[in-house]
Amino acid sequence: MFITFEGIEGCGKSTQITLLADALQQAGQRVLLTREPGGCPIANQIRSVLLDAANTALVPMAELMLYAAARAQHLAEVIRPTLSDGAIVLCDRFSDATRAYQSFGRGLDRQTIETLNDLACNGISPDLTLLLDCPVEVGLGRARQRIESTSGPREERFELESLAFHQRVRDGYLQLAAEEPDRFVTVDATGQPDQVARAISDALLPRLVVPA
Repeated sequence: MFITFEGIEGCGKSTQITLLADALQQAGQRVLLTREPGGCPIANQIRSVLLDAANTALVPMAELMLYAAARAQHLAEVIRPTLSDGAIVLCDRFSDATRAYQSFGRGLDRQTIETLNDLACNGISPDLTLLLDCPVEVGLGRARQRIESTSGPREERFELESLAFHQRVRDGYLQLAAEEPDRFVTVDATGQPDQVARAISDALLPRLVVPA
């Protein structure tokens, strides 16, 4: 089963996907936890370009193509083999992030994005997408706090975007969820981590299809 986590900056995806991976592993399931952009050495190198705030000259179309390239590598090297092996794959962001950020956020043509996603994904799509939703002010406040407390590379190119940009991204995510209600589960991410984790568990368990 392929499960993706989506949402704006600071919505708590990274915390919640780790909690879910731990819970599934404790229940005896084989789980791979990965992320985009990244997930393998080549895609990680692309990630460093995409998220570096110094790369202010990166134009939206080049940004889009870099995401597609990273995704194609990640799928071929990590996601597809793991799914073929029968494990559960949990991915922090996937193709819906490209729709939300590059189409709704940047204003790129959605059909162009769908074409690139189709080429990169080559038939792979999530079975379930958990959308962690919160107001942009809440998410950005959390994200900036996280960045300031991190000693590693400051991956903040998107956090430095305008409030209006992040609102467009959030609105885009909510529209995507409305378009595919069978795949998306929208979770209120404004609560404490344990509350959000319970809501995710309650939403996931009826849908989880794993080997006996």
